[in-house]
Amino acid sequence: MTDTTESRPLVIAIDGPAASGKGTLARLLAGYYALPHLDTGLTYRAVALALLMEDLSLDDEALAEQVAVNLDLEALDRNRLNAYGVGEAASRVAVMPSVRRALVAKQREFAQTPPGAVLDGRDIGTVVCPDADVKLYVTASPEARALRRHQDAPEVSYDDVLADIARRDARDMGRTDSPLKPAEDAHLLDTTEMDIETAFQAARSVIDDRLAART
Repeated sequence: MTDTTESRPLVIAIDGPAASGKGTLARLLAGYYALPHLDTGLTYRAVALALLMEDLSLDDEALAEQVAVNLDLEALDRNRLNAYGVGEAASRVAVMPSVRRALVAKQREFAQTPPGAVLDGRDIGTVVCPDADVKLYVTASPEARALRRHQDAPEVSYDDVLADIARRDARDMGRTDSPLKPAEDAHLLDTTEMDIETAFQAARSVIDDRLAART
C-alpha cells in the first residue's frame, strides 16, 4: 500500500462509459491507496430506484430533484442498485440539470473530505472534480462491454445488452448538461484487450507518477 498522506485531499477521477471496467478498477485503486470510493452512478440509480419503488414518473424533474437533495450517500446499496434495468432508468434521470446539480454538490463534498477519494462516473474529471490530481478515462469497444454485462446478467440476451449499451452511450454522450467525454488532461485507458489486473497496473503507474510529482 502506498502512503497518500498530504496536506490536501488526494482525488482520483475515473470516467468512462457503461461496462468499461471503471467501477471495478476504482474499487481496487481505492483499496490500494486507502481512500474512500464513490461510484457516482449509484447516486443516479438511487434516485431512479426511489421513483420506481413509489411508481412515480421518471420524467418528473421536480420529484427527482427532491429525492436527489435528500439522498444519503452512506446508504447506497450496490447490490440492489446494480440490478439490471435500474441503469436504463438512471440514465433518464441523469439528463435532468437540477438532479445533476444536487448530486454533484454531494459528490464534490465527498471528494474534498480528507484524505480524499476515488470517484468514478461519467463527468468526474470534467465537471465534478476538474482539479482532480489524477484523471483516467476508461473505455472499451461496445462489443467487449456488452459481453461483460451479459456475463453478469446471462438472463438477458447479448443482443439486448448491446442495444442497451448503444442507447446509454448515445444518451450519456449526447446530453447537453455534462456529457460523457474525456477531460482534456485525462489519461486514456482502453480495456478492450485488458484483464482487470493489467488495467490496475496501468492505472497504478499513472497515479504513482502523479504522487511522485506531488512530493
